[in-house]
Amino acid sequence: MSSQSFHQEIDPSLLPKHIAVIMDGNGRWAKARGKARMFGHKAGVDAVRKTVSAANRLGIQVLTLFAFSSENWRRPEEEVSLLMELFVTVLGREVKRLHKNGVKLKVIGDTTRFSQSLQDKIAAAEALTANNTGLVLNVAANYGGQWDIMQAVKKLAAQVERGEIPAGQLTEGDLQVHLSCSGLPDVDLMIRTSGECRISNFMLWQAAYAELYFTEQFWPDFDETSLTDAIAWFINRERRFGCTGEQIKAMLQVEK
Repeated sequence: MSSQSFHQEIDPSLLPKHIAVIMDGNGRWAKARGKARMFGHKAGVDAVRKTVSAANRLGIQVLTLFAFSSENWRRPEEEVSLLMELFVTVLGREVKRLHKNGVKLKVIGDTTRFSQSLQDKIAAAEALTANNTGLVLNVAANYGGQWDIMQAVKKLAAQVERGEIPAGQLTEGDLQVHLSCSGLPDVDLMIRTSGECRISNFMLWQAAYAELYFTEQFWPDFDETSLTDAIAWFINRERRFGCTGEQIKAMLQVEK
């Protein structure tokens, strides 16, 4: 089903506001075709383009893609170097397309480890799209959920030390404001490709109540239909947030 026909049939209020995707399986996809791992990473860029386009057309508010984890530095040096080159190339090539379609780009993670030229390209891309009002696209690069929480804790601790917030009055909101996705809806739907069933240190705080969708597809094969299938699965879930199913149904009746 195309994203256009899907959107016509579905009440927009039922759509997930924030979708997070762990894009996994590029290397295995390439290996199955007798190709080098970078062949898979390059093919994965096409899947990113299709997914971003479909999410934007569907009216999804936020899409967060796990591009490069803080643990990925452990990969072979040559692969990491090629991934960085690919990141630079894609960023330069795609940012104008994103801007034209009203997408707001944000790179989340510890970007200080990247080369200065890459940091400059990230800053320029973010500045160009900063005022766009369409899909918010977060690209998680050198990102880890534990890092995200820790860097927020350090900022909050500094506030306490300066006497800006009494330690005894701290709330979850005080911490949340310092997280990478501050001001955005928490993750409703987390998708992982390639058949792996774990979240790999991704969006640990933001995905506290996310529905977890695992698919056997390798990331390069993920497309518009794959995304609409995941969203349809999400819509048919009963999200309880700690309540019973009966309580949720009663609440829905009241809302009607």
